[in-house]
This record gives sequence, structure tokens and C-alpha cells, in this order.
Amino acid sequence: MKQLFQSLLSFFILLALFSGTTLAGDGTKATNPIIWADVPDAAMVRVGDTYYMSSTTMHMSPGLPIMKSKDLVNWKLVSYAYDTLANNEKIRLENGNNAYGAGSWASSIRFHNGLYYVSTFSATSGKTHVFTTDNIEKGEWKEKSFEPVLHDHTLFFDDNGKVYMIYGAGDIRIAELTAEVSGLKENGINKEIIPNASRVASEKVGLPAEGSQMVKHNGYYYLFNITWPPNDMRTVIVHRAKEITGPYEGKVVLRDRGIAQGSIIDTPQGECYAYMFRDYGAVGRIPYLMPMKWENDWPVLGVNGTVPDTLDINTAEQLGVWGIVASDEFNRMPDDDPLPLCWQWNHNPDNRYWSLSDSPGYLRLTCGRIDKSLLQVRNTLTQRTFGPVSAASTFVEVNGMKNGDYAGMIALQKKYAFVGVKKENNQQTIVMINGEGEEPLEIASLPLNQNGVHLKIACDFTRRTDKASFFYSLDGVSWTAIGNNLQMAYTLPHFMGYRFGLTYCATKEAGGFADFDYYRIEDRISDQ
Repeated sequence: MKQLFQSLLSFFILLALFSGTTLAGDGTKATNPIIWADVPDAAMVRVGDTYYMSSTTMHMSPGLPIMKSKDLVNWKLVSYAYDTLANNEKIRLENGNNAYGAGSWASSIRFHNGLYYVSTFSATSGKTHVFTTDNIEKGEWKEKSFEPVLHDHTLFFDDNGKVYMIYGAGDIRIAELTAEVSGLKENGINKEIIPNASRVASEKVGLPAEGSQMVKHNGYYYLFNITWPPNDMRTVIVHRAKEITGPYEGKVVLRDRGIAQGSIIDTPQGECYAYMFRDYGAVGRIPYLMPMKWENDWPVLGVNGTVPDTLDINTAEQLGVWGIVASDEFNRMPDDDPLPLCWQWNHNPDNRYWSLSDSPGYLRLTCGRIDKSLLQVRNTLTQRTFGPVSAASTFVEVNGMKNGDYAGMIALQKKYAFVGVKKENNQQTIVMINGEGEEPLEIASLPLNQNGVHLKIACDFTRRTDKASFFYSLDGVSWTAIGNNLQMAYTLPHFMGYRFGLTYCATKEAGGFADFDYYRIEDRISDQ
């Protein structure tokens, strides 16, 4: 039965991918948001007729995701620039330390002389990182890193062969790099080029200008930034200059629903679009696409100052989230990759304590240590939640649990909630724990008298409702609500939209394990 489900699932996923990336002249119009999930800080490059986009996933591993599109609407994950960013106590979740909201931030992506470059920076590592490959989809990534940390930089290869990073928050600076993009060039340009870049939007400073992305067009250098004036909204500003070192003049180019941070991209036909993100509550920062044109050598974003909900792009079907999330039956053939690209670990995993082969057809999570909090569990395997509604379910077998262990699913953010199995005094119970407050509370508990249970988390992001509900089933058919609703909230300590997670935690003794039979997602909340 499991094999049949997997075959049918694979067929429908392939069908969706095929139809979603095929344009048709009589197709439907694409709509915003392009992906209703957490894909912030997008940077984009076009190579021939193919677009590649990098984004931020911070403390997740692997990190710095690369997505591919043929039409700017339908995106599919094809790679990560790194497996692990650093190796220290924060990124390993050791001794009470964590890298929540840190890891790697806004990236820049370029194609130059046959190589793809994706660069980022990290307070966790204390370095600026540059990753290169000659095959962005299947190739090996090579890394060079250097100090200092260049905040929210944009990597730029100029026509004269020089290489720069433009970076900063508030005061924008330029730093010249070596030709190998391996560090700052000795005696190279390193100076401030735009003091108080936010001033063009407001004399009062809220969020200083950051998120730099630079393009060159018609003899001008254009630097896109995001700023957030006090009592206003996220705003897009642009500065331009004839020389890369300035002098620059700037203006506001978009103030609409807080949609901001990004840049522009051209099509092979010469059309231009801008891509930005919008804060949308607990689901995270979701990407929007808008038309762009040039007027008097200034970019004009959107239509009459707004980002349209419907785009003048025909598509047979809009893929949406289905290029970056997926169900998984955990069946693996010998030549299969261990985990599809849609999966990311919460911080660096300890690869000794998870397996897809110890119990074939299952994901086994084993506790290699004792933890005091579900947020400190090292091997929590996650995927994005998504809107407007989404649900994820699993079945967990619990015969290998030890006293003090918890096995199940988590709605992961600082204000989290857990549904799963707890073992205490050699008895197993189904529990729902709400971690919305300062201390997590066990809201509900009932005996479990079989070797496993089906679990489900359902999320409603419609009009920023931001509520998660929790369910269990003894037979996988009839579902029962348990506990209370979690009022989800996007918090800066985590700086990320909610994630569905499979997790296992030991509080008394290491060595226990649980086997997860499947992970299935839906873009609806069915009647329970």
C-alpha cells in the first residue's frame, strides 16, 4: 500500500511540475504572491533563458537555497550553496547556545566568465562567504571566506574587470575585492559612497537602508535598498550614479503594502520585472513579482505605484509552493539522494543520529544527548509551512522510546507547539504542548495503547489569522483535535516563517529512537 501511494504521489508531483513550468498563450494569468511561503531576500540572475534565485534560510542546514525558473513565476529548488555554514556551539545547538535568526543572511547571485557566484555573510561565522560552481544545478560548490563581515552586500563585476561588494546599513560603503573574489584587495577602494541612504525616504531613521542589490543600465549604476521610515512601511529606494563610487542621487520607487527588498531582472525579450518580498505574519516573508519600466533613466516599479495582484504573464499553471515543498514516504532506492532538497535541518544535524536505512521505509531519529527544550533539539527535520492554509501529517512508531522522551511534530518558531508522544514511567501518552508563553505548557494528554500514532498540524494564514491546530488519529482515517490552538507569531529572535518539523527529544536518557513512516502535506485544511 505504501509503495502504491508513493507511485501515485510521484506521478502527480511530476504532472504538476510539468504543467507548472510550461507556458501557454491561452493560459491563465500569474498571480501574486508568486510563492506563498517564506522566501525572503531574493537575489536573481538570468543566464540565457533560465533564471536562478537565491534566498535566505539563516540557521537551516543545508543553506542558501538556489531555485530555477523559466518564466519568473514557477520556481523549483535545484541546489544549496552549502551543507553547513560553520561548526561552532551556536550552529550545533550546544550548551544552551543557538543561531536562531542568525546563520547566513541576504545573498547575492552572479554569473561571470562561466562561473556562478553566490555570496552571503554571517555573524555566526564572523565572515563573508563566496561560493562558486560551474554547474549551478548539479555541480560541486567551492567556498572562499574572509573577514570582515560585509552586511547585506551585493557582489558586482564591473565592465573594467574590477570586482566590488557594496554593503552596509544606513551608510552604504563599497569595498574592492581581489580578482579571485577571495578577500578585500590590498590598497583597493574601500570607502563610504552613500551616507544615510535612508534620507531620501525620511529625515527620521527607522530601519536604516540595507539589502543592497546593484545593477548597471544605460551607463548608470543603480543601487536598490530597503528602508522603513518611522510609523510607515517597508519602502524601496534607489540611488544612481555614473561612477560606481558616486556621487549618487536617490529617490523612493515603491511604497506599497511593505513590499520591498530585491532588485530587477530582464527577460530575453527585453522586458523588465522587479522582485521583492512582503511581510505576511507568521508564514514569513513571501515573494512578489511586478512589472518594471524605465522613465528618464529611473526604474518605475509596479503599475501606478502599486504591485498588481494579477500579472500579465500567461502560464498553464502556477506551481506556487510545490517547487520547494513536498511529501515524503521515506522510501529510498540505493542510488537515491538521502533527503530531497525540500528538507532542511534546524541548525547543523548530527548525522550519527538519523537514518533512512536502519528501518527501511522510515526516517529514524535517535537521541544522542539530553535536551531541556524542544527548541534545542539538534536533529529536527523541517519544511516550510505555506499559505493561505497548509497541513502536514506523519505516523510515528514509538517502540524505541525511553522514559522522558518526546517524539512527534512541531510547529517551529520561538512561539512553538508540539503534538506527539511522551513516555513517562514506562507509559506512553499522546500530548499537545503549547510553547506560546514563557514556559511551555502541556495542554492535553491521553493514553496511547498501541505502537504508534498518526499526527497532524494544520496552519491557517488566511488574512493573517496565523492559527495552528493539532490532531491525532489511531487509524489514519478519523482525526481528533487535541489541545488548543497556537496563536502563531513571527518573532525576530527566529526571524523566519513557521516550519513543520519532525523531532525527537530526550530529557532523561540518551539512546531512544522513533521511526517516522511518512510526511504528507496538503494545501487545504480538511474536515477533521
